[in-house]
Amino acid sequence: MLAGKKILLIIGGGIAAYKSHETIRRLRERGASVVPVLTRAAEEFVTPLSVSALAGEKVYRDLFDLTDEAEMGHIQLSRAADLVVVAPATADLMAKMAAGLANDLASTLLMATDKRVLIAPAMNVRMWDHPATQRNRAQLASDGVLYVGPNEGDMACGEFGAGRMAEPLEIVAAIEGAFGGGPLKGKHVLVTSGPTHEPIDPVRYIANRSSGAQGAALAAALRDLGARVSFVTGPADVPPPAGVDVIRVQSARDMLTAVEAALPADAAVFAAAVADWRVANAAGQKMKKDASGTLPVLEFAENPDILRHVSQLGQGRPSLVVGFAAETEKVVEHATAKRARKGCDWIVANDVSPETGIMGGRENAVVIISDAGAESWPRMDKNEVAARLAARIAEALA
Repeated sequence: MLAGKKILLIIGGGIAAYKSHETIRRLRERGASVVPVLTRAAEEFVTPLSVSALAGEKVYRDLFDLTDEAEMGHIQLSRAADLVVVAPATADLMAKMAAGLANDLASTLLMATDKRVLIAPAMNVRMWDHPATQRNRAQLASDGVLYVGPNEGDMACGEFGAGRMAEPLEIVAAIEGAFGGGPLKGKHVLVTSGPTHEPIDPVRYIANRSSGAQGAALAAALRDLGARVSFVTGPADVPPPAGVDVIRVQSARDMLTAVEAALPADAAVFAAAVADWRVANAAGQKMKKDASGTLPVLEFAENPDILRHVSQLGQGRPSLVVGFAAETEKVVEHATAKRARKGCDWIVANDVSPETGIMGGRENAVVIISDAGAESWPRMDKNEVAARLAARIAEALA
């Protein structure tokens, strides 16, 4: 898939630079050649010798290398690559890119290239959240720069949050996606995400605490593996990823309609936390208190079961249907029963008891229920769960 592709890998100066060794190794085992460029700061974390040995190529470091620059080497380097990858992309490198600066070899290459650029940001959470970095991120995205990560998790500085560089396999998957390849190239995957809002009256509704983070991460991971993703999302806190077909809905009935319209698909992943019931007697106007103290009576009706509906389709059923089960007790027992009841292929189950912090949080700990039994995964960042699950889906569809 990457055979014959030439990757210009710019390694920025951050502790995450150590991951460049694994990234190079993974790219080369897929047939790509890697030409490494080290910033001065990167040399504080990895050595030119180690990077050169793994890449099997000369390491480029200096803008004013007399031998290379006699033939305008920085221009040749930037044009000879099929893709330019910056990993880690530090806050400083992102700022230079956004401002169009070219005062060292790395930034000059990025200005001189006529190829697509993919960056893997890595920095302290406060630096990532800083308004300047977010402005730079938005500017680079509008310039067509591709992103992978950053992930959330523990950092070398001891803090926790967004800013951790994507893992090498995630970077490789994003590179494959940038070439329009990946193991899911040509596949259509439907993903639902977020909560649903069931109206009580025009200003009130019934909902749940789902943030939509896991569904959004999964849609991005499937996209990075080359899939065309239809992303049906309720009113989630987490925005949908770029590069997917977004269909926004409010209620469970809206979601069912959108899912049916998005079919056929090769796989369907139902990560949304769909409300089981809706208010059957929802008011057309805002309900008011009155002096009598009489309480309104809400009558409930069962919402459509989207997972069961799609799982039990005859013609047009996706070849792989994956449901999610958010439980607060007997996770494996309840999820196993749900899988049998719905008729889906897999159930991704988790414990969302308040003390776990999983619903609405940054991490997840899941159990995959399938014909093979129950497979427990350790607690990890939701992006990492998504990457692993997307890879498993790709294997199943191969």
